[in-house]
Amino acid sequence: MSEQIGFIGLGNMGAPFASRLLAAGKALQVFDRRATAAMELTARGATLQPGASGVAQAAEIVFLSLPTPAIVEQVAVEAANAAESGPLRFLVDLSTTGPVMARSLAVRLAKMGVTYVDAPVSGGVPGALAGTVVIMLACSDEAAARLTPLLGILGRVFHVGGAAGQGQVTKVLNNLLSAGALLLSAEVAALGAKAGVDAETMIAVFNAGSGRNSATLDKYPKAILPGSFSLGFSNALMYKDLELCLQLAHDMEYPMPLGEHIRQEWQAAMSIAGAEADFTTIVRKSELSAGVEVRAAPRQSSR
Repeated sequence: MSEQIGFIGLGNMGAPFASRLLAAGKALQVFDRRATAAMELTARGATLQPGASGVAQAAEIVFLSLPTPAIVEQVAVEAANAAESGPLRFLVDLSTTGPVMARSLAVRLAKMGVTYVDAPVSGGVPGALAGTVVIMLACSDEAAARLTPLLGILGRVFHVGGAAGQGQVTKVLNNLLSAGALLLSAEVAALGAKAGVDAETMIAVFNAGSGRNSATLDKYPKAILPGSFSLGFSNALMYKDLELCLQLAHDMEYPMPLGEHIRQEWQAAMSIAGAEADFTTIVRKSELSAGVEVRAAPRQSSR
């Protein structure tokens, strides 16, 4: 019998991750609280389980891709409790929970005979679909050697440390930088558009010059200039990650005044764009202030 891999959480990120594992020939046990989320995968050969415990009783390695720390905790404990009567050895968490939760789960699950593996990702839905996400893996060398070939199907693996929580630290730092770049780019681009500079040309200049960043290189061309706002990550989820990062700074007694300002600005902009809207809509606060929209000009028909 081929090795059974489990996947719990088939949302915007989890579904393409699970699909990549299935396409690589892995025998997949899946669960999502929305039964319809698994339909495409089961049609291709995945086995749908009735709950997290069912996945844990069928698979040695189980991946989690879930939206909040509270949901991760609930599902991880449920899966680990089922490990007594199943083969589960590794619970690989691709979610963003923050280092405190990761360390807590590592201790709790170890007592149940399950290794919790801290492995958050960066790259969004496009990266999940393309297999280009960055995976921040924090676990023992032995676990890394066992899991890296599987994780390599999903994206590029960086072994950032041996202790649970170090992956989460790296992830929330990354997302604070990403959020800051997007907010500042939104201010700058709105001013440029208000001054009459063509939006596409302006972003192209930034990307050819020293102002380029993750927002100008990726988010503006893919989602903001065309006005699609569809990268698959909500304003609320980004705000959650900012709070996790600043909680880490507080716990370590390290002041982050710029980080705190980014959090406050994100909260204010989110109240305008909407908490559940795509995180690229955060630019609308700056655009409203400037009285402009930073969009590509409509294409002229060749007919």
